[in-house]
Amino acid sequence: MSTVDLEAKIPNNVGLRDNKRLLRALEKWQPAFLEWWKDMGPTDFNQNDIYLRTAVGVGKGGWAHFDYVKMPDYRWGIFLADAHEGRKIHFGDQIGSPIWNEVPGEMRNRLRRLIVTQGDTEPASVEQQRLLGHTAPSLYDLRSLFQVNVEEGRHLWAMVYLLHTFFGADGRDEAEEMLQRHSGDPDTPRILEAFNKPIETWVDFFCFTTFTDRDGKYQLAALAESSFDPLARTTQFMLTEEAYHMQTGENGVGRILHRTAELAKEGTDPRSVGAIPFDMMQRYINEWMSASMDLFGGEDSTNAAESFASGLKGRYREGDGIYKDPTALQHSYDVDVPEDGKLVKKSIPLRRAMNALLLDAYHQDCTRIASRWNRDLDRLGVDFRVKLPTQRFNRNQGLYADGYFTPEGEMVSKEEWERRRGEWLPSQEDRDYVRSCMKAVYEPGKFANWIAPPAQGVNDQPVDFEYVKFH
Repeated sequence: MSTVDLEAKIPNNVGLRDNKRLLRALEKWQPAFLEWWKDMGPTDFNQNDIYLRTAVGVGKGGWAHFDYVKMPDYRWGIFLADAHEGRKIHFGDQIGSPIWNEVPGEMRNRLRRLIVTQGDTEPASVEQQRLLGHTAPSLYDLRSLFQVNVEEGRHLWAMVYLLHTFFGADGRDEAEEMLQRHSGDPDTPRILEAFNKPIETWVDFFCFTTFTDRDGKYQLAALAESSFDPLARTTQFMLTEEAYHMQTGENGVGRILHRTAELAKEGTDPRSVGAIPFDMMQRYINEWMSASMDLFGGEDSTNAAESFASGLKGRYREGDGIYKDPTALQHSYDVDVPEDGKLVKKSIPLRRAMNALLLDAYHQDCTRIASRWNRDLDRLGVDFRVKLPTQRFNRNQGLYADGYFTPEGEMVSKEEWERRRGEWLPSQEDRDYVRSCMKAVYEPGKFANWIAPPAQGVNDQPVDFEYVKFH
C-alpha cells in the first residue's frame, strides 16, 4: 500500500518530495486555486469551523479523518489508488498489452481533452452552489454542502496533477484555464452545459447531487478502466469520495418527499406550510435527470468508439468480466431513431454505442433510487410515486435532441410540447415558490419545515450535533 505524505504542503501519495520540478509547478498553482476558492467558492463561511472529513489514505478502511476545519485550511491533496501489479489492457484493440504509465503520443490530444472535460466539472459545481449556505435547511445539510464542495475542489487537484505531470506546458495552461472559466459566465462558461445551469435552491442541489453527480460516477467509472494507469488510479479514488455526494442527493430528495408525505397524511396542503408539493418535486426530478442524461453525449458516437478501441475509456465495470466480448466487435446495439415523425428501430455497431451503454447503466441506477423513494412513500401510506423520465425526454444532445417527447417517451408535436411543458418541467411560478421556502435554519437539531431530518448523523454523531460553528 502506498504511503501518504500528510505533512507536505500538498498532501499526496505520488512522491512529490522527490519530483522538485513538479512540486514547484503545483505550489505555484496552489495560490491561484486558493484565490479562486475565496472568490468563487462558498460565500461568507470561510471563517466557520466545519466538521469535515479529510482523506488521509487510500485503503478501504479508515481512509478519512473527521474534525473541525476552516474550509480554506482544508488539506486538499493528490491521492491515487494503489497500483495493481501485473495489470494489463483489458478491452479494445490492445487487449493483453501492458498498461501505459506515460501518455502515448498518438493519444495525447484525446486524453488531455478527457481529463480537462472531467476536471472542468469539479470547480464548476462549487461555483454553481456557492450561495446555498445562506438558505441551508439545517446545520447537518450545511455541513453536507461544504463537504461536497471541498471534495470537488480536491477532485480538481486530482485532474490538475495529471495535467501538470504528463502534459508539460500545455497541461499547465489547461490547469490555469480551469480557474479562469466560470459557471454561467457569458464570455468564459464551463465546458458542459449542465454545469452552467444555476443551482438556486436546495431542491436544485439535491437533484443535482442525485442525478448530475451520478453521471460523474459513471464517467469516472469508465475512466477508471483506462489503459493509462495514472488516470485509472486517480479516478478510482475519486469514486470513493463521490459516493457521499450522490448519497447526499439521494437522501435529500427522499427526505423532501418524506416530509411532504407526512403532511399529506395529516391532510395538510404543503403550500400552506412552506413545503414542496409532490408534483413540483416530480418536475424538478424531470429537469435535472434529463439535463444529466445529456452529459453522456450522443448515443451513436464515433468519438466514443475511438476512445474504447484505443483503450482510453471502457464500459462501466469493464474489468469485472461481465461483458462477453471485451473487444465489442461482435455485437450491435438496437435503438429507436426518430424518422419522419415516428420511431424506427435501428442497429448501430456496439463500439459506437458506448455512450448509450453507459447511459443505460445510469438509468438503471436512477431507477433503483426512485424505487427506494417510492418504498418509503408506500410505507407512509400516500398514493404518489416518483416516475423517472425516459432517455428521450427533454434532450439537447444525441438522437432525440431535435424531437419532442413526453416523460414516458411518446413522440409529440412541438405545439403539444409547448402546451404541456408546465406539466413536466418547473415553471417560473414553481421556481419562485421553491425560492420562497428557502430560509436558513442554523440551530443544531432544527430543520426547515420542507425537509425531514436524516435517519442518522455523520460519523456516528447525533443529528443535533453542532456540525457548523458560528462563534
